[in-house]
Order: sequence, then C-alpha cells, then structure tokens
Amino acid sequence: MSTASLARVLCAAALAFAAAPAAATAAQPRIITSDVRLFYQVYDAAGGHPTAEQLQHDYLDRGSDGLHTFARLRNITGKRIAAEIAKDPALYANARRCMAILPRGRERLMVAMRKLAELYPAAKFPPVTVAVSRGKPVGVGGPVTGVMIGLEALCGVTYFDPDMEDRFVHVLLHEYLHVQQSPALAEDDHPTVLESSLIEGAAEFMTELIAGGVAEPGIRSEVKGHETEIETAFVADEDKTDLRKWLYNGSMTKAGDLGYWVGYRIVKAYYERASDKRQAIHDILGMTDPKAFLARSGWHPGIVLDRK
Repeated sequence: MSTASLARVLCAAALAFAAAPAAATAAQPRIITSDVRLFYQVYDAAGGHPTAEQLQHDYLDRGSDGLHTFARLRNITGKRIAAEIAKDPALYANARRCMAILPRGRERLMVAMRKLAELYPAAKFPPVTVAVSRGKPVGVGGPVTGVMIGLEALCGVTYFDPDMEDRFVHVLLHEYLHVQQSPALAEDDHPTVLESSLIEGAAEFMTELIAGGVAEPGIRSEVKGHETEIETAFVADEDKTDLRKWLYNGSMTKAGDLGYWVGYRIVKAYYERASDKRQAIHDILGMTDPKAFLARSGWHPGIVLDRK
C-alpha cells in the first residue's frame, strides 16, 4: 500500500505464503501488543527523543519475534525510527491514544476471527503483532510470518474510521483476509488493475461482512456522486498493469485507492448474485481468475447494490 495501505508487493508476499500451515489454533491467533509498551518505555525514558542506538538495542533487539520479522521485511531500524520521530514527532506522540483501545480491540478482533472460522472453515490463523514502526506501512504479513501492524501508522491515517477501536478491528481483519486469499494471485509479477482491485476489494468486502465496516471508509466519501463515472473509467483501465491511478496512491491524509472501492463493488455484486452464500465466500477468497470472477459477478458500471 501507500503509507496508508498495504503495498502491492507486500500483499503479494502475504498471498505467496498462503499454502503454509497455520501458526496458531483455529480462530485463536495470538495477538501480541507487548512491543507497543516496550517502545513507549524507551520513548518516555528518553523524553520523547530516543536515539537510534536506544531504539535499536532497547526496543527492536528486545522485541518479540513478530517485531523482528516486521523489521526484517520492512527494513525497520533504530536509525530509521529515530529519523521519523525527528521528522514527525506528533505521529508518535498521538499514537498513545490508540494504546487505550488495544485490550477491547483485541477482544473484538477475536470475535471477528471466530466468525471468519465459521464462514470459512479453511481459514488460517497465524499470530498478529502490533508494534511501533517507522511511520509506514500500516500492515504486512502472511501465514508463516503472521500479520504485523505499525500502531503509529494505523493511528496516523486521517481517513480511516474515526472510532479508533473500529479502525483497529477493520484494518487488522482486512490484512488477515489477505492471508486467506489464493497464492495463485501472488504469482503474477505484473498484476492488472482488475486483479489488484479484486484482491483488495475482496478483503474490504469480507471485512464488512464479518465486522460491519471496511478498512478504508474514507474512499466512499470521495466517490459519492461520481460512481458511474469512476467505474466506467475503471473498465477502460482494468487490463493495464500501471496501478498508480487506482491503487496504492494514497498518503496519510488522502485516501486514493479507488480500486479498493471498485473491487469491493464487484465482489459484493458476486456475493449478492450467488444463491449459495457460503460457496460464494469460498469463491471470493479462493479466486484465481479475476476475469472469470468479474464475468460471473454481473457487475457493470453504476450497478445498484443492496445498502447495509
């Protein structure tokens, strides 16, 4: 994603691991938040200005296995965190407001995981690690490594759900749903706009189905009144491999990512059209042929779908 989204390559990495065995008991993933407390111990002891060496040795090196994996995958170092704190100190100071919602958010996420297991018995449940990172990305992971979330990035995005507890649940569940998707979608080094939009749209639709909201609700206010126009333009671009117009083009303050919304609409059309909803969920998460899925969905620009 952009700063506010999973990068396409990270999503692909998550999917590429999807054939691996789960790392936790079904519907009971470990949700690790100890790294957040450790970070703020170091941060407070240094008066909000920890050095690169303190962040490296007292935080990253002493953190959980999930944090170590996060650091390896996203090149998170004490030096890079220190640079980001110096550049945007408010990002780390404001992230404290999210700490208070972690216990309740964890409980709600576990409820959502149980519902995922009911709807999709083949679901995998690797661990979730919530840590403090270098300002981006919001999330990354896969069934072997688990899902890792940067709390400061999660809290800092202005167009995610204003309710921090809802935001926590919806974003983490969205990333967890990438873990469930077919590894075949990760094998294309040059995915089309349609393919990437369906990957993200499927995660958004399933997040809403399970938990009642989406990871990026801010997109909906951007498209209101322009739905048919946007979707008509999408059709013209759906086979292109330049994703910048549609995906991973947001920032901390601007949503972008219109492909998320169009992909969500295509997936929702598929689900509404299906007579067997449980099979539809298998089709959505097991999708391997985006063009065939689109054809079966019955979607077209401006289609009217049921409102929640």
